[in-house]
Amino acid sequence: MVRDVLAKRLKQYRIEKGLTQNEVAIFCDITEKTYQNYELKRREPKLEILLRIADFYQVSLDYLVGRTDTKN
Repeated sequence: MVRDVLAKRLKQYRIEKGLTQNEVAIFCDITEKTYQNYELKRREPKLEILLRIADFYQVSLDYLVGRTDTKN
């Protein structure tokens, strides 16, 4: 469940911002393949990476993982 919501929101935000997976991965200091696996629901990011992604997209961690529908 969490993985589904996370993957959907990661892809949605990346596309809305007009970014590539590689651009997000560079900011988060991970490989493009690793980020791609998050969007494809093959892996779940560690908390440290989730926090970087939330900071990058300027949303709350709770929003990214589906605990709330409020972005901030």
